Amino acid sequence: MSEPIFNPNPEIIYKKIFINNQWHDAVSGKVFPTINPSTGEVICEISEGDAADVDLAVKAAAAAFKKGSPWRTMDASKRGQLMNKLADLIDRDRKYLAELEALDNGKPVRNAYYGDCQGIINVLRYYAGWADKIHGKTIPVDGPFMSYTRHEPVGVCGQIIPWNYPMAMAGWKFGPALACGNTIVMKPAEQTPLSVLYICSLFVEAGFPAGVINVVPGYGPTAGAAVASHPNIDKVAFTGSTEVGKIIMAASGVSNLKKVTLELGGKSPHIIFDDADIDKAVQIAHDGLFANHGQNCCAGSRIYVQDTIYDEFVARSTVLAEKRTVGDPFTNVQQGPQIDQQQFGKIMGLIASGKEQGATLKCGGDRFGTRGFFVQPTVFADVKDDMRIAREEIFGPVMQILKFSTIDEVIERANDTQYGLAAGVHTKDIKKALHVSNHVRAGSVWVNTYDYVTQQTPFGGYKMSGIGRELGEYALEHYTEVKTVTVALDSPAAK
Repeated sequence: MSEPIFNPNPEIIYKKIFINNQWHDAVSGKVFPTINPSTGEVICEISEGDAADVDLAVKAAAAAFKKGSPWRTMDASKRGQLMNKLADLIDRDRKYLAELEALDNGKPVRNAYYGDCQGIINVLRYYAGWADKIHGKTIPVDGPFMSYTRHEPVGVCGQIIPWNYPMAMAGWKFGPALACGNTIVMKPAEQTPLSVLYICSLFVEAGFPAGVINVVPGYGPTAGAAVASHPNIDKVAFTGSTEVGKIIMAASGVSNLKKVTLELGGKSPHIIFDDADIDKAVQIAHDGLFANHGQNCCAGSRIYVQDTIYDEFVARSTVLAEKRTVGDPFTNVQQGPQIDQQQFGKIMGLIASGKEQGATLKCGGDRFGTRGFFVQPTVFADVKDDMRIAREEIFGPVMQILKFSTIDEVIERANDTQYGLAAGVHTKDIKKALHVSNHVRAGSVWVNTYDYVTQQTPFGGYKMSGIGRELGEYALEHYTEVKTVTVALDSPAAK
């Protein structure tokens, strides 16, 4: 496709709460600002939903899920057609959506156009194909009985998405929920509501019945908490920090034991053996850390390099980081700003801790420019496992390079974390690669690549990186209930 000319000042069309295919002011009348992270300036004011608005959204979603409703009586194949139509509309409007994403999130507009927009399109099309292929089994039970299972939709699904990939994360949530026939109440991140609100208008244009999709922008402690604790939401899916995931899990338990899936934080090990192709390994490790400004839950943020190639790897990684271009996301750069002042401050604090605890700063380590929330691409060498930068999720453009000697040593160190989202290994020895893959406790392991996430493959974590899986066929399990039906074949009524 030919590349369009991007508009750095797109018109903001939708700023309100979306319930029952209509736009609403917040019940409270409140609004909140969404900020341009490149400048720190307010883009516009958004209606601020809270518990009252979530309750209205849940009522609309519950009505859309009732027996006999247009959504419940719709053929499964028709659901898939609507999802494909939605994907078509997103593709049609991808230039505008990429502009919203670059403005609101700060990611380079070309990354949003080619990456994020294509990502949500791919996920919607993948799950559209599943819509009429979700079914149960007949089971050969003992005796004169027939038993079969039905895979039925869970019901009203609360979905809370993060700010690092707003469109893509919306797609990960919309796709399986809609394919299975559920209805949705979504809370987008307060930092990045614009693209998801625009997509709401495309749901209407595509022909989805009223109440199937409802989106309530607002803050986590109010709107997000209301989703997690609402007694008439049957399932909640959350992507974000481990700390907030714990709160959502507790709220779900206290309220109505709703089903929960959580895709949480990570501190993923990226292991480079001395027999790896070092040119490729350096580039892949760079991309695996600095992609999306380091704001990536599965970022390869603990890079373990075998001692025999350590110095060369550090030197090459430093050169690559120093060449990385940073600036206005509407220009031809590789890295835009961090999302907000809070995240900027957290990153700078962890950089300071790396210096204080004795890591060697090879490049970066400071803010970039004089306004906005830009951070220089940063590389630390001589990092030890007990340093904060090796233990805590930084969620920024800060690379930590650690040294190891043996395979058993690096596996033990890689697993010495509360997280277990992802891992990478680089080697030309397939037996070594499989040995590491089998023993690292992580939901995804990439061999001689990194962060290769596709709509067909499940994604999720071990330990405190989450519960359940997104993407692939596995995600469908979390959006269905399995019902067993057993029929007596020799009853008087059957004779």
